[in-house]
Amino acid sequence: MKSFLESKAMAKALRQSLAERNVEISHSECLELVARQFGLADWNMLSAQIETAKSKLEPLPLPAGWFPTGFTDTQRYRIGLDPTSPGCALIECVVSRQTDLGRERFACLMQSIEADSYRGATISLAASIRAEDANVGTIWMRIDGEPGSTLRFDNMLSRTENGAIYGTSGWIERSVILDVPEEATSIHFGFFLKGYGKVWARNFRLETVAQGTRTTEMAPQASERKPLPSKPTNLDFTMPG
Repeated sequence: MKSFLESKAMAKALRQSLAERNVEISHSECLELVARQFGLADWNMLSAQIETAKSKLEPLPLPAGWFPTGFTDTQRYRIGLDPTSPGCALIECVVSRQTDLGRERFACLMQSIEADSYRGATISLAASIRAEDANVGTIWMRIDGEPGSTLRFDNMLSRTENGAIYGTSGWIERSVILDVPEEATSIHFGFFLKGYGKVWARNFRLETVAQGTRTTEMAPQASERKPLPSKPTNLDFTMPG
């Protein structure tokens, strides 16, 4: 499903499609029809919604050292420093809940560092996060080895307590604690918004903690092993009788 930000292109395509069927209507009439497709009474209402959304698409300045992941859709999310809240980073979905977010339904702000100074240690990533009408907001940390293999990971989504935040909330402190294996090469961390709404983060801290501190690593999910035949069959592609 297309975004309402593409309404004018949709109206043009509709007019061309109707003309091919010998149905002639004006571009303004097509705009009215597109507005109704998005559940609005007329084009004026849709046009106002488009202008509001476009104002939100103005890019936010990125904090030094941080970057959005490559899959972040800048047509549906904006990400960076919140100009109204010094010291806070913001991820905001700028389309309505009636708009399909496509395959990548979340946006992430992160940074990556070498693991050299932390090998053999237990480290804690802590931050404060808050949300407004958010599907899911969370912090996360991942420790990689060579060649890019994941050694440790936690995004808090599987927790029943002190995990990701949902809906609307005030500032909440969250932390992720992981061991850094000797074979680790890099550490990656940040926060993300999954789905619609807004999530803010501030006061990130990455520090070592005492050995033996209980970690929060997500348990790997064992894949269910399907039963296999004991020997090959139909190697000559015989049609069933």
